[in-house]
Amino acid sequence: MGVIGLQMIDNRKSSHWWKKLVEHFIEAGDAFEIRCWKEETDEIKQASLYGNPTEDNYEVSVKGVVTAELLAELLSEEPSDKSIYNKMTKYFTINVENERCFFCSAHYGTEMYLERVSDADISFFESVCRTALAQK
Repeated sequence: MGVIGLQMIDNRKSSHWWKKLVEHFIEAGDAFEIRCWKEETDEIKQASLYGNPTEDNYEVSVKGVVTAELLAELLSEEPSDKSIYNKMTKYFTINVENERCFFCSAHYGTEMYLERVSDADISFFESVCRTALAQK
């Protein structure tokens, strides 16, 4: 079992690579936590459709179980606010845990951390990233 960490700093990259990773590592039925800043009211409202919100200092944590609808949202969204980050998702942090791995998408998807991943999953991750870096 391995660990993967990545920070995407190229602001020209599309979210295609991020969506490929979500599609590969997250499934309906997985436990999730979405974290949003308290002022991200629209995002909190949307995340709350899938789980239960709890205030936590400057953030709101929404916990639940991944549904087909949440997964479809993550795979189809195109955040328009890219003034600070080249956002892959509208959610500040998405944590998902399943039998296969612990998946963390942080800073709107620009940072990825995966723990307990197999060698095959590491190879898949590397392949997705190589393809993303090769795209203009």
